[in-house]
Parts: sequence; structure tokens; C-alpha cells
Amino acid sequence: MNNLPASRAITANHPGTYALLIRLDTTRSITVGREGDISFNEGWHCYVGSALNGLKARIARHLRRNKKVRWHIDYLLEQAPAVAVVWGLSKQRLECRVAEGLSAQGLVSVRGFGASDCRCPSHLFYRPDYSELRSQVVESFRLMGLTPKAFDVEGQPAN
Repeated sequence: MNNLPASRAITANHPGTYALLIRLDTTRSITVGREGDISFNEGWHCYVGSALNGLKARIARHLRRNKKVRWHIDYLLEQAPAVAVVWGLSKQRLECRVAEGLSAQGLVSVRGFGASDCRCPSHLFYRPDYSELRSQVVESFRLMGLTPKAFDVEGQPAN
């Protein structure tokens, strides 16, 4: 994967689906808005979203440190930054289908996280191993007909 800022990794603001790979160094409880306290395991988490108005802007927002907390993922990103991004272009909202694919592969999910505007059980998944999680994310993108591309977030070690 390339180690680039989002502004250089995604050169145009096309619609699509993305996955943020997030490293949490310790198991901890995080208050997530009205959901209250949620326990997150130490290890790797994957958040799946869609950006039909443009991937570049949405991903850049997620990677910014200073922002208004708006979505479930913002609460987690305050505690643990994204270290890698997988994305694919599509005019269709495919985040739910990618999330279903990750669930079908047996990934542990955080119930209700990131899924307040759909009927999915979750859009946040967990796996202790980075390589396995990344492979499963890429596979889910491919199964949905997406051509996955990925980059490491500048200044964040992915291992």
C-alpha cells in the first residue's frame, strides 16, 4: 500500500464505498453519543461507509483530527486513528452489502455501530490480526463488484 495523505491518494471526488482500518492499542470503553458506553477490543477495527457525494472529501473528514463529532465513527476516531483506507468507486450505496460480506466471513461486529440509517446489524467489525482483516475487507469489496484500492494513512503505522 502507498503511504499517502487522502488528498493525494484519491485524486478526484468520485462516489464510492470505503473502509477505515483502525488500530486500538488497548481494550477500552468509549462513550458513543446516545448509544452510551461501548466496549472496544484491543486490535483492529474496520468501519464501512459510503460517500455518494465524494470519497475524497468524506475520507479526508474522517482523517482530520479537529472536527465536529457527528457520526458513531467520530467517537472511535477520537480515541484511535485510522491507519489505512480501502476504497472502491461506485455510484451505488454498497456499504451495507460490504458489511454483510464481512459478517458472512465471521468477523465480530459491534451491534448497531454506524448502522443507524439502515437495517444492518453493524458497520464496524473487529479482528485481532491486521493482515487477515485487510484481506477480508478487500475480498468483500471484490465480491460486491468493486475494484478495491488502498493506502496507508501518512504518519500512522500499519502492521
